[in-house]
Amino acid sequence: MKEEITENAVTFYDLEWDTEYFGVTSAKATLNRPLSINEWVELKTKFKDYQFISIVNLNSEPENAQKIGKDTSAFLADVNIQFVKKIKGPHEVQKNITVHQSLGRNDQVIEIADFQFSKFTEDPEMAKRGGDQVYHKWLINSFDKSEKFYALSKDETGEINGFLLHSYSDNACVIELIAVSQNVANGGIGTSLLKAVENEAHQRGCGEIRVGTQVRNIGAINFYQKVGCKQVGCHQVHHLWRF
Repeated sequence: MKEEITENAVTFYDLEWDTEYFGVTSAKATLNRPLSINEWVELKTKFKDYQFISIVNLNSEPENAQKIGKDTSAFLADVNIQFVKKIKGPHEVQKNITVHQSLGRNDQVIEIADFQFSKFTEDPEMAKRGGDQVYHKWLINSFDKSEKFYALSKDETGEINGFLLHSYSDNACVIELIAVSQNVANGGIGTSLLKAVENEAHQRGCGEIRVGTQVRNIGAINFYQKVGCKQVGCHQVHHLWRF
């Protein structure tokens, strides 16, 4: 379990998976509101124990952005756009789409996962430490897990042509990863997958769907807006490397 220290201003915890995968001691600091000078100084003392810190500036607060830029060598690695969709249902689910809990390893799913936008590859330090394989590892680590759910779309031959990995937290369904085969990228599969997941979430009594994507991923942003998602957040993600 990650040891999480939650304060009014900052949420700070070790990134155990990142530490093991990238081979550097890693942590994450989420700035929940504008920090006072004392809070910022206290946070900076925690940075000294790590080689890599992901600093999430919630709502892209200008005061925090100025402190990060002036007092550290951190750089802006990502701007994460958060969406919410209020669940309406039930929905009719297409016969070629099924939802699976604890799905066993599926190589077709892994092969479809080709994500063009990723802070794990756009950050040079992460890229040279295997950042291009992070999403594949994410998928592999999600197989055979009771808390992970896959919606799968299959073509007429039974081959998987799209998937949507999701989980549940509190009263929400959280979309983790979604991908569609490049051969059918404009065939409405993504919309059908989301409707299937929304239908499943409705049956579970969930009130909303949550998802985040990168600000440069215009295709994903347009897709989520098209299916009824509303933007609710815009968070800066800074990477601080200390060697």
